[in-house]
Amino acid sequence: MFRSIGTKARKEGYSSRMAVDFRRRVLRVLILSLLAAIVTATVCPFIGGPGMDYEKLWRREAPDWNIFVNLRMPRTLLALLTGAALSGAGAMFQALLRDPLATPSNLGVSAAASLGAVAAIAFSKGDDTMFPIVWFAALVGAAAVIILVAALGALRKFSSFTLLLSGIAFNGICLSLILLMHSLAGITKSFQITHWLMGGIDAVEYPILLVLAISILPVCVWMLRLSRTLNVISYGETWATGRGVDCRKVTWQGFAAGALLVGGTTAITGPIAFVGLIVPHLLRRVVGPDYRLLMPASIFGGGAFLVVCDTISRSILSPVEIPVGVTTALLGGPFFVWLLWSR
Repeated sequence: MFRSIGTKARKEGYSSRMAVDFRRRVLRVLILSLLAAIVTATVCPFIGGPGMDYEKLWRREAPDWNIFVNLRMPRTLLALLTGAALSGAGAMFQALLRDPLATPSNLGVSAAASLGAVAAIAFSKGDDTMFPIVWFAALVGAAAVIILVAALGALRKFSSFTLLLSGIAFNGICLSLILLMHSLAGITKSFQITHWLMGGIDAVEYPILLVLAISILPVCVWMLRLSRTLNVISYGETWATGRGVDCRKVTWQGFAAGALLVGGTTAITGPIAFVGLIVPHLLRRVVGPDYRLLMPASIFGGGAFLVVCDTISRSILSPVEIPVGVTTALLGGPFFVWLLWSR
């Protein structure tokens, strides 16, 4: 009897030590990923383009101070928010569909958001109210394809792999409609659409950044709180249902959150591919598959990753700038092929 009591006490002590160690690991990952985002957002605005006079910048003299405040910092903050949104959404979709290839791009969300934004650009008459129109149209497009994919899965009880294939099919349809609108648009609109479709991080006004942050940050916090549930869902729907998780409800909520993240950022930056694929996979090899670690690392790491990519894009061929969507595609394409080959 006393031996069993001692064994139980040792097991409870071991479990408590494991819990403490895990909490420390979560805190460590959170601090390191947040520090990476802060460091890149602080250092990268000083890099690239024509050299800045740091003495004038310190004294807040024109034009260096104006370039830093009105161009470099808004661009860096936009890249930080966009990378966090796309990477977090990619990690969440991979958990919900239990497929490492699930991303906002190949689920059709990015293409549908692009279709809505391109339609708004093509049929708008002026640029005065362009931002709210394009943003609303991108959100509508992303929400529409998410609803269609989720509805097909609910009606026919599709597997996660079939849902992924459905998203790829919707992706092709949206891309074809984008090409159709592009060909029918006038010269001016056609140039705007081409520039937008390349996916770029440009300096935007601070009120737009504030609106974007207000729409993105609460969703990111919600995804962090959802990480424990994502762990259960990633083992399978039967396993999760047996442990009291309403998989259909969580999937609908996750798809809605992904549509808001992808649609809101795509409306401003254009389609930026592979961020939701590269960052979660690389970090999964570092922190492991536990979403209590992977989700915060993906959110902050995705922001840092896109800031670095944008810095490379505007620096490597300065004064010519490469759209950041081209840079991420050049990095993500080979990574996607390697991922397919390794599986």
